[in-house]
Amino acid sequence: MTNSLYEIPLNKIDGSAATLNEHKGEVLLVVNVASKCGLTPQYDGLEKLHQKYLGKKFSVLGFPANDFGAQEPGTNEEIQQFCKTTYDVKFPLYSKIQVTGAEKHPLYKHLTTAKPETEERGGMETMLRGYKMEPTEKPEVVWNFEKFLISREGQVVRRFAPDTAPDAPKLIEAIEAELAKG
Repeated sequence: MTNSLYEIPLNKIDGSAATLNEHKGEVLLVVNVASKCGLTPQYDGLEKLHQKYLGKKFSVLGFPANDFGAQEPGTNEEIQQFCKTTYDVKFPLYSKIQVTGAEKHPLYKHLTTAKPETEERGGMETMLRGYKMEPTEKPEVVWNFEKFLISREGQVVRRFAPDTAPDAPKLIEAIEAELAKG
């Protein structure tokens, strides 16, 4: 595992090689996204967040994943088209990755190791059990749209449950607190 979040090899949704180094010095909200989830409308709120703080060196970064209920079955091209036509997503999207289990992408290994506890995870676990689904074990990502807040220095500072809406006061306050640092 690399020692820096910014060195982990990634691919953008168009397949081109990338790292998060191009976002160094920004506050980041890293989100595992899916097109066929009950939480998919969060794309709209995530795009609004991205636009609201873009001028303050902030970015939302979307990482499509099919780990939960096969809710991201599409190809990278299909995902990109869906995000553009349905939600007019302009924030950066990356190639579909795995965010849980033995084949977990190194980015998510880094994120979940750095911040093993998801804030208010219990509510999401209860909801999943209500749908007769067994939640993942900690420190795994619990579901689509879990959010990792990254400082300008590349530190994972907060980890929000999937059902934390993009306009939730606690998320906005956390983003603004990080942005105020510099």
